[in-house]
Amino acid sequence: MITFRPVDADSDAEIEMLHRWVTHPKAQFWLMQDFYAEQVREEYRRIAEHPHHEALLGLIDGNPAFLAERYDPGRVELVGLYEHEDGDVGMHFLCAPTDTPVHGFTRAVLTAVLAWIFADPDALRVVVEPDVRNTAVQALNAAVGFRVVGPIAKPEKQALLSVCTWHDFQAATTAAVIPRIGAFE
Repeated sequence: MITFRPVDADSDAEIEMLHRWVTHPKAQFWLMQDFYAEQVREEYRRIAEHPHHEALLGLIDGNPAFLAERYDPGRVELVGLYEHEDGDVGMHFLCAPTDTPVHGFTRAVLTAVLAWIFADPDALRVVVEPDVRNTAVQALNAAVGFRVVGPIAKPEKQALLSVCTWHDFQAATTAAVIPRIGAFE
Protein backbone atom coordinates (compact mmCIF):
# COMPACT_ATOMS: atom_id res chain seq x y z
CA MET A 1 0.00 0.00 0.00
CA ILE A 2 1.17 3.52 -0.80
CA THR A 3 0.91 6.19 1.89
CA PHE A 4 2.13 9.76 2.19
CA ARG A 5 3.45 11.70 5.15
CA PRO A 6 5.12 15.09 5.51
CA VAL A 7 8.90 15.19 5.18
CA ASP A 8 10.46 15.46 8.63
CA ALA A 9 13.22 18.04 8.17
CA ASP A 10 14.20 17.64 11.82
CA SER A 11 15.06 13.96 11.39
CA ASP A 12 18.77 13.55 10.69
CA ALA A 13 18.21 10.06 9.26
CA GLU A 14 15.45 11.28 6.92
CA ILE A 15 17.51 14.24 5.71
CA GLU A 16 20.52 12.00 5.07
CA MET A 17 18.29 9.66 3.05
CA LEU A 18 16.79 12.55 1.05
CA HIS A 19 20.27 13.99 0.54
CA ARG A 20 21.33 10.68 -1.06
CA TRP A 21 18.24 10.75 -3.28
CA VAL A 22 18.45 14.36 -4.50
CA THR A 23 22.22 14.28 -5.14
CA HIS A 24 22.18 10.96 -6.97
CA PRO A 25 23.14 11.28 -10.67
CA LYS A 26 19.66 10.11 -11.73
CA ALA A 27 18.20 13.10 -9.85
CA GLN A 28 20.05 15.67 -11.97
CA PHE A 29 16.83 17.47 -12.90
CA TRP A 30 15.95 17.93 -9.21
CA LEU A 31 18.66 20.66 -9.27
CA MET A 32 20.20 19.77 -5.90
CA GLN A 33 23.29 17.88 -7.12
CA ASP A 34 25.75 20.06 -5.20
CA PHE A 35 23.71 20.42 -1.99
CA TYR A 36 25.11 19.43 1.38
CA ALA A 37 22.77 17.60 3.77
CA GLU A 38 22.21 20.82 5.74
CA GLN A 39 21.11 22.61 2.57
CA VAL A 40 18.60 19.82 1.92
CA ARG A 41 17.31 20.25 5.48
CA GLU A 42 16.97 24.02 4.97
CA GLU A 43 15.06 23.51 1.71
CA TYR A 44 12.56 21.11 3.30
CA ARG A 45 12.13 23.33 6.33
CA ARG A 46 11.40 26.24 3.98
CA ILE A 47 8.83 24.14 2.14
CA ALA A 48 7.25 22.97 5.42
CA GLU A 49 6.86 26.57 6.55
CA HIS A 50 5.38 27.75 3.25
CA PRO A 51 1.58 28.02 3.27
CA HIS A 52 1.27 27.01 -0.41
CA HIS A 53 3.89 24.28 -0.78
CA GLU A 54 4.32 20.89 0.87
CA ALA A 55 6.76 18.02 0.58
CA LEU A 56 5.69 14.48 1.29
CA LEU A 57 7.55 11.23 1.62
CA GLY A 58 5.90 8.40 -0.30
CA LEU A 59 5.97 5.06 1.48
CA ILE A 60 5.33 1.68 -0.04
CA ASP A 61 4.30 -0.82 2.60
CA GLY A 62 5.81 1.56 5.16
CA ASN A 63 9.18 1.92 3.42
CA PRO A 64 10.36 5.27 1.99
CA ALA A 65 10.29 4.99 -1.81
CA PHE A 66 9.69 8.43 -3.32
CA LEU A 67 9.35 12.13 -2.69
CA ALA A 68 6.39 14.22 -3.82
CA GLU A 69 5.76 17.93 -3.68
CA ARG A 70 2.42 19.66 -4.11
CA TYR A 71 2.19 23.43 -4.50
CA ASP A 72 -0.05 26.24 -5.67
CA PRO A 73 1.49 27.24 -9.02
CA GLY A 74 -0.22 30.63 -8.86
CA ARG A 75 1.79 31.43 -5.71
CA VAL A 76 4.91 29.24 -5.99
CA GLU A 77 7.19 28.17 -8.86
CA LEU A 78 5.11 29.41 -11.80
CA VAL A 79 3.89 32.84 -10.72
CA GLY A 80 3.43 34.94 -13.86
CA LEU A 81 4.82 32.21 -16.14
CA TYR A 82 1.58 30.66 -17.32
CA GLU A 83 -2.17 31.23 -17.38
CA HIS A 84 -3.21 30.05 -13.91
CA GLU A 85 -6.69 28.57 -13.45
CA ASP A 86 -8.66 27.97 -10.27
CA GLY A 87 -8.06 24.39 -9.15
CA ASP A 88 -4.49 24.19 -10.49
CA VAL A 89 -2.08 22.13 -8.40
CA GLY A 90 1.65 22.02 -9.09
CA MET A 91 3.50 18.75 -8.59
CA HIS A 92 7.02 17.35 -8.47
CA PHE A 93 8.01 13.76 -7.78
CA LEU A 94 11.27 11.85 -7.39
CA CYS A 95 11.68 8.10 -7.05
CA ALA A 96 14.39 6.82 -4.73
CA PRO A 97 17.45 5.70 -6.66
CA THR A 98 18.01 1.95 -6.74
CA ASP A 99 20.48 -0.55 -8.15
CA THR A 100 17.59 -2.94 -8.86
CA PRO A 101 14.97 -1.01 -10.84
CA VAL A 102 11.51 -2.52 -11.18
CA HIS A 103 9.82 -2.15 -14.57
CA GLY A 104 6.81 0.17 -14.28
CA PHE A 105 7.68 1.45 -10.81
CA THR A 106 8.09 5.12 -11.75
CA ARG A 107 4.82 5.12 -13.67
CA ALA A 108 3.08 3.50 -10.69
CA VAL A 109 4.49 6.21 -8.42
CA LEU A 110 3.37 9.01 -10.74
CA THR A 111 -0.07 7.41 -11.01
CA ALA A 112 -0.29 7.19 -7.22
CA VAL A 113 0.76 10.82 -6.78
CA LEU A 114 -1.84 11.99 -9.30
CA ALA A 115 -4.55 9.83 -7.70
CA TRP A 116 -3.65 11.34 -4.32
CA ILE A 117 -3.78 14.91 -5.69
CA PHE A 118 -7.06 14.31 -7.51
CA ALA A 119 -8.59 12.83 -4.34
CA ASP A 120 -8.97 16.48 -3.31
CA PRO A 121 -12.15 17.68 -5.05
CA ASP A 122 -10.67 21.20 -5.35
CA ALA A 123 -7.81 19.86 -7.52
CA LEU A 124 -9.04 20.27 -11.09
CA ARG A 125 -5.77 20.28 -13.02
CA VAL A 126 -2.19 19.22 -12.25
CA VAL A 127 0.54 21.44 -13.66
CA VAL A 128 4.14 20.29 -14.15
CA GLU A 129 7.24 21.99 -15.52
CA PRO A 130 9.94 19.41 -16.23
CA ASP A 131 13.24 20.44 -17.75
CA VAL A 132 12.99 20.43 -21.56
CA ARG A 133 15.90 17.95 -21.64
CA ASN A 134 14.08 15.45 -19.41
CA THR A 135 12.47 13.47 -22.22
CA ALA A 136 11.98 10.40 -20.02
CA VAL A 137 9.64 12.19 -17.63
CA GLN A 138 7.90 13.94 -20.53
CA ALA A 139 7.04 10.54 -22.02
CA LEU A 140 5.89 9.31 -18.62
CA ASN A 141 3.75 12.41 -18.15
CA ALA A 142 2.11 11.85 -21.55
CA ALA A 143 1.39 8.22 -20.63
CA VAL A 144 -0.70 9.30 -17.61
CA GLY A 145 -2.62 12.06 -19.40
CA PHE A 146 -0.53 15.23 -19.41
CA ARG A 147 -0.87 17.51 -22.42
CA VAL A 148 2.00 19.82 -23.38
CA VAL A 149 1.18 23.53 -23.18
CA GLY A 150 4.62 24.69 -24.33
CA PRO A 151 8.06 25.79 -23.21
CA ILE A 152 8.52 28.36 -20.47
CA ALA A 153 11.65 30.05 -19.17
CA LYS A 154 12.16 29.64 -15.44
CA PRO A 155 15.10 31.25 -13.66
CA GLU A 156 16.78 27.88 -13.09
CA LYS A 157 15.84 26.05 -16.30
CA GLN A 158 13.99 25.89 -19.58
CA ALA A 159 10.85 23.93 -18.81
CA LEU A 160 8.08 22.23 -20.74
CA LEU A 161 4.78 23.25 -19.14
CA SER A 162 2.23 20.44 -19.20
CA VAL A 163 -1.21 20.00 -17.65
CA CYS A 164 -3.42 17.06 -16.73
CA THR A 165 -7.09 17.20 -15.79
CA TRP A 166 -8.90 14.50 -13.85
CA HIS A 167 -10.58 13.41 -17.11
CA ASP A 168 -7.24 13.26 -18.97
CA PHE A 169 -5.81 11.17 -16.12
CA GLN A 170 -8.79 8.80 -16.07
CA ALA A 171 -8.75 8.36 -19.85
CA ALA A 172 -5.02 7.58 -19.87
CA THR A 173 -5.08 5.21 -16.92
CA THR A 174 -8.39 3.39 -17.38
CA ALA A 175 -6.64 0.23 -18.55
CA ALA A 176 -3.83 0.63 -16.00
CA VAL A 177 -3.89 -0.71 -12.50
CA ILE A 178 -4.24 2.29 -10.19
CA PRO A 179 -2.12 1.76 -7.07
CA ARG A 180 -3.98 1.44 -3.79
CA ILE A 181 -3.55 4.69 -1.91
CA GLY A 182 -3.66 4.66 1.85
CA ALA A 183 -4.73 7.51 4.06
CA PHE A 184 -2.61 10.59 4.45
CA GLU A 185 -0.66 10.20 7.68
